[in-house]
Amino acid sequence: MSDEKKRGGAFALAQRLGRSLMLPIATLPAAGLLMRLGQADMLGSDSHGGGLSSHVPWMQPVADVLVASGNAVFSHLPLIFAVGVAVGVARRSDGSTGMAGLFGYIVYEGVLGAMAPHWGTGGATPEHNTIDYGVLGGIVIGIMAAVLWERFHRVALPDWLAFFGGRRFVLIVTSLAAIGVALVMGALYPVFNWLINDQLGGWLMRAGAEGGASAVLATFVFGVVNRLLTPFGLHHLLNSIPWFQLGTCTDADGQTLHGDLTCFFSGVDGTNAWTGSFMTGFFPIMMFALPAAALAIWHTARLSRRRATGALMISVALTAFLTGITEPLEYAFAYVAFPLYAVHAVLTGTSLALVNALGIKDGFAFSAGGIDYLINLGKSAELSGGYLAGPILLAAIGLAYGVVYYLLFRFLIVLMGFKTPGRDDSDLDAFEPAAADEPDRATAARTRLRMQRRRGVVTA
Repeated sequence: MSDEKKRGGAFALAQRLGRSLMLPIATLPAAGLLMRLGQADMLGSDSHGGGLSSHVPWMQPVADVLVASGNAVFSHLPLIFAVGVAVGVARRSDGSTGMAGLFGYIVYEGVLGAMAPHWGTGGATPEHNTIDYGVLGGIVIGIMAAVLWERFHRVALPDWLAFFGGRRFVLIVTSLAAIGVALVMGALYPVFNWLINDQLGGWLMRAGAEGGASAVLATFVFGVVNRLLTPFGLHHLLNSIPWFQLGTCTDADGQTLHGDLTCFFSGVDGTNAWTGSFMTGFFPIMMFALPAAALAIWHTARLSRRRATGALMISVALTAFLTGITEPLEYAFAYVAFPLYAVHAVLTGTSLALVNALGIKDGFAFSAGGIDYLINLGKSAELSGGYLAGPILLAAIGLAYGVVYYLLFRFLIVLMGFKTPGRDDSDLDAFEPAAADEPDRATAARTRLRMQRRRGVVTA
């Protein structure tokens, strides 16, 4: 196999892995909403009488149930990632693929528990030590389960063992392989814990809490690389590291959790004061800047196509503003005007750097859209030092970025002649599907008529 093919195969695998991460991530909006609604400043009660339960006591059990429901998802994220990645990475997967991921992770977790007294860290005594790779362990097990499923799901065993063949054999071999993976990862955990949790994660927590140049630089680089990977579907790989792996916090049950996103929602007693560093800066871009870019694309379209372009741009801009789903909008110019997209990536990095320099904290369960922004107003204000210093200032920054994006995009599109939607010179483009499809429809109709005549259904 040539080096080019190998690179292509590796890239395709990385793309599948990136897409597969969206399956477990899709569980987070519901979990985040449940946890947010049940917290003390909303349906619960706090010392300031700000929660609904402070005035309606019978709402407190409801709040407790909501928090417990959402926390159940966040507490089992590694398992969810193991199943989701297994299903997403394997080609032509089915239910047995997810079952393999489940089996593999259960075995993996059990072996790590047995090794924790010898190789783990963090406990007051060796018996209380833990080995916690977070979602990384789930991703590794999920990839392993997918690979083994593709290799063994059609294996044939002798007749006297036929019952254990095929998909059943995958479960057996995955469980055995999970033991080996767990032994290796358990032995390597002291090094991993020192490098990732203590050094890198500790730096993240300090940078997020204290601000300064280190936080600004780290978040700028993360923002730029995040956007540059988006057109290739690889940004979810990058996101999973700071959102679910780096940094630590403690939840209400005293459990240690990892990740910027997880700790934003689950951390208590000040353990989540550092969170938001790798999430906050996306709000100005996704809620304001990219919709403004869509407006610029609309206004620079050819007059004959401006109406159709406007309809498309309004829909994708509204999607970005409300939900934070920006791929449909970004794809509209990422491939036809990549220099413009590169400018967008750099500006995204500056947004993350700016909000960190100002100490603004915010987060999301799904993406940086208006829905998450409204739901987490109270949390953002709490961590930022008030509404004015947090969500209100964040919205003002977003409006400023919107103006910059509109003026810059409009200027560059016209100056460089980028073929953004509505400016394509071709006669048939995406905004004229009916005209474009007409020849194909006519051909298909003639083909059907000929086949019917041959079968004697239609006479000439």
